[in-house]
Amino acid sequence: MADAEDTATAEGGPEGAVEASRRRWPRVLGALLAVAMIATGGALYVEGRHLRDTPATTNLALTDAEATTRVTGDVSSALGKIFSYGPGATAVTRAAAKDVLAGKALQQYAALFGQVERQSADQKLTLTTEVVRAGVTRLTGSSAHLLVFLDQVYERRGRTPTTASAQLTVTAELRDGRWWIVEIGTT
Repeated sequence: MADAEDTATAEGGPEGAVEASRRRWPRVLGALLAVAMIATGGALYVEGRHLRDTPATTNLALTDAEATTRVTGDVSSALGKIFSYGPGATAVTRAAAKDVLAGKALQQYAALFGQVERQSADQKLTLTTEVVRAGVTRLTGSSAHLLVFLDQVYERRGRTPTTASAQLTVTAELRDGRWWIVEIGTT
């Protein structure tokens, strides 16, 4: 009789079906585990891309020290040139503005500087501007936004010099390998 049971099991009887079912579970479980791991990996990949593509990670001011230093230096130098003048040197300042300003900034400057030229000659006024601190708040490959702190010394002949501080927001664009100031605002 034992031979009959072994034959029934070998031929796929009730015990053979249970044995086959036991052998299938590890495969099914392995397949489910593989699907779960692929789904988890996909979700983690999407979340990782989301974290990498935030505005902070695309802001070169946070990751490219060389580009940040260059734009800060170019803009600081330009501001020192266009906001420094003497009674007999306003033409030099006006020419410097045309070399570093473009767009809205050039229009704003031209409107303001006409008044400054008249006052400078009449009052024998000399203005010296120095950038004390400039920080890049946003930098891409072709544009930059800066916050700039200036110290300005006003001198009139026969009077004690007066020092004032100023704070500007500046937008600059990289054109033909040079940074051009395209907008100047006050904060």
